[in-house]
Amino acid sequence: MALCGGFFDLDSLKKQIDDLSELSESEDLWQDQQKARDVMRKKSQLEAEINKFLRAESDFVDLKDILDLAEKENDSVLLLEIENDIKKLADYMKIYQLESFFSGEADQNSCYLEIHAGAGGTEAQDWAQMLLRMYSRWSESHKYAVDIIEESIGEEAGIKSTTVRINGVKAYGWLKGESGVHRLVRISPFDSNARRHTSFASIGVYPVVDESINIEIRDCDLRIDTYRSSGAGGQHVNKTESAIRITHIPTGIVVQCQTDRSQHRNRAIAFEMLRSRLYELELRKKEEQNDSIHKNEIGWGRQIRSYVMQPYQMVKDLRTGFEKGNITAVLDGDLDEFLQASVINGATKDSNDTAT
Repeated sequence: MALCGGFFDLDSLKKQIDDLSELSESEDLWQDQQKARDVMRKKSQLEAEINKFLRAESDFVDLKDILDLAEKENDSVLLLEIENDIKKLADYMKIYQLESFFSGEADQNSCYLEIHAGAGGTEAQDWAQMLLRMYSRWSESHKYAVDIIEESIGEEAGIKSTTVRINGVKAYGWLKGESGVHRLVRISPFDSNARRHTSFASIGVYPVVDESINIEIRDCDLRIDTYRSSGAGGQHVNKTESAIRITHIPTGIVVQCQTDRSQHRNRAIAFEMLRSRLYELELRKKEEQNDSIHKNEIGWGRQIRSYVMQPYQMVKDLRTGFEKGNITAVLDGDLDEFLQASVINGATKDSNDTAT
C-alpha cells in the first residue's frame, strides 16, 4: 500500500505487534523493567499507527457510501457536508503521510526546546519571549504538554534564555527542523523614536532519550554546580541552592535545571537533558553537520526564518521558501505549514543524499 513515497505494510505491523505481545508475556522480560517498558511503548506506538490508518480507511469507505447515496438522491445539502468531510480527511491523510518520514530513532519522542536571545538587550529578550509563547501555543493546539525546565528573565522585559520540555508523541519529529536562528523585524515598542529594529534569537531542539539509547557520560568529564533559582517561585525555591548546572567539559555543552524544589530531582532532569544534547550531537556528526546554533554568533547571515512586521508583514522560511503573510497567526502558534514544509524538505534532502 503506497504512502507518500513509502509503503504502509499493515501485515508487517500486525506481525510486529504479535511478536511484541508474545515477548511481553515472557516472565524473563519483566525482570528487566526498562526493557519491559521499551517493549510496551513500542507496542503502543505500532498499535496507534494501525488505528490511525484503520480510522482513515473506515472514514473513506463511509464517505464513499454516503456520497453514492447523496448523488443518487441529488441531495445538495448532504453533498456540501460530504465535500467538507473529504477536505478534513485529506488534511488528516496529509499529516499521516508526512509522519511516514519520521524514521529517525528518536522522531517519536518528546523533546527539549531551548531559546536564547541574541545581542540587542531588551529588544532581543522580548523576541525570545515571543518565540516561547509561539511554540507554547503551537504545542497546546496539538495537545502537547509544556514544562519549563529553566528560565533566565530579562532585566526589563522578556527572557535571556529558557529550556522547556514538550511532552507528546512525535514532538521531536515535528520540531527538530526548528533549530536555528530566527530573525524579527519590527518597530520597537522599547524605542521612543519608533525606529525599526532587527532582533535575533536561536532555537535548539533535542530529543528526550530513554535508557534504550546508550549514551556514555563519564564523571570525570563533568563539572556540576549548584545555585539559587531565579525568577518567580516560593521561598524555598529562591533561597536554597536547589538549581543544578552541568557542564560537559569535552563538548562544552551546558545544561541547567531549576524547575523543582528538590536538588536531586533537578540533577536527574539535568542529566536527562545532557544525554539528549549528546545524542543530538552524535546525530549531527553522523550527518556531517556542524552545530552552529550556540558556537557561532546569533545574528546576520545565520537565520533560518524571518518574521517581518514592518514595513510589510511576512514570515518566510529561508530553507524551504515557504512564506505566509499573516504574521499574527504565526506568532499565535499557527506553525503547521512551516513544519510540514520542513519535513518535506528534510525528506527530499535525505533522498538526494542517498541517491548521491
